[in-house]
Amino acid sequence: MRFRIRRSGNTPDLPYSENSAPVAAEHTRELEGVEAPLSAHEIELIRSSVSVVEPLAADMTVYFYAILFARYAEVRPMFPAGMDSQRGRLLRALLRIVDLVDDPERLVRFCAHLGRDHRKFGTLRDHFPAVGECLLASLARYAGPAWTQDTAAAWTKAYGVVADAMISAAEEDAKARPALWPATIVHSVRCGPSIAEVTLQPHTSYEYAAGQYASIETPWHPKQWRYYSPANAPREDGTLTFHVRAVPGGSVSQSLVHRAAVGQEVHLGPPMGDMVLDSAVHRDLLCVAGGTGLAPIRALVEEVARRGGRHQVSLFLGARTGAELYGVNDMLRMAQQHHWLTVRGAVSDEYVPGIRGSLPEVLAEYGPWYQHDVFLSGPPPMVASARQTLTLGGTASDRIHHDPFDTPVLATS
Repeated sequence: MRFRIRRSGNTPDLPYSENSAPVAAEHTRELEGVEAPLSAHEIELIRSSVSVVEPLAADMTVYFYAILFARYAEVRPMFPAGMDSQRGRLLRALLRIVDLVDDPERLVRFCAHLGRDHRKFGTLRDHFPAVGECLLASLARYAGPAWTQDTAAAWTKAYGVVADAMISAAEEDAKARPALWPATIVHSVRCGPSIAEVTLQPHTSYEYAAGQYASIETPWHPKQWRYYSPANAPREDGTLTFHVRAVPGGSVSQSLVHRAAVGQEVHLGPPMGDMVLDSAVHRDLLCVAGGTGLAPIRALVEEVARRGGRHQVSLFLGARTGAELYGVNDMLRMAQQHHWLTVRGAVSDEYVPGIRGSLPEVLAEYGPWYQHDVFLSGPPPMVASARQTLTLGGTASDRIHHDPFDTPVLATS
């Protein structure tokens, strides 16, 4: 199917999901033949205005939500009571869109993904003009003299592209699946003072691929969605296990670790991300995980096992101290069961038996990895450094798979 970007005069995202990963394979057909919606001059106008606004971005987002709720009070219940984190998400979405404005295929992919994810907030087609009106009013106020008639026209056109992509994706998605999935906590076990393994049983079928991630809403913090990767490949019973670390100030993660109990109900948003096994072309895989970034990597290892062990997998786990080397014993047990899996742990800031050094340093030592597909998960600085090390070592960039650095699963929650 050819996806042609239409022009409309509407506006950006409502409750912004932080996700910016590419869409799963079943949705990529909508991106074929995407045509550039903006001219080079329009792109320059948009980026110039953002450079003026960016130092005032925090104040601008406060103003945006203030006028949105004042003019369109009916949208206020769609948002959480506390808006601090929400404002940051809007800003990140806006900057991401500006970053992609000269790459129409990736822009449409990003916005289509936003549209599908925003269904869980109750976002409707009729909401987009209101958001667009308030966004442009906010930009005009804070851009000052940089906000010319041509700049306003360029932003109106760009917002039309964003709105159309989100609306089209959401309406198509609504034909195939629900906006969210109620799920019951069927198992919860603490793994140390700040980590819990929480297993959910969705009430209806929840289809996802190993390596993807999903958003969770708890009953204690309505409208606050945080993102976690299932630590398992799809199971016959449909359950999903999440490894959750309670982070300081993270209301959802603190609740899942310290308050969640068997029998309580939460909500799941749609699965997202394309760090999946089907994106690999090589037989040999390198998997690298830092901290609870092990979750999607563990799911990928399970998926290799489900497919009969057709890949040779080298897994590196990293942490600052031995006590923080999360999940290594579990993965070593899996290596004993599967001849195709090799597991190594590395500690960077403590002298302990075994490999010492940061993950990028260890990868450089044990490489080269240019004949491998690589899957990275963990703190963004580690992922970025590991990617740079691998690229310098000859690994093709399109064979290095990880979620974009601003994806929610990598952020505090």
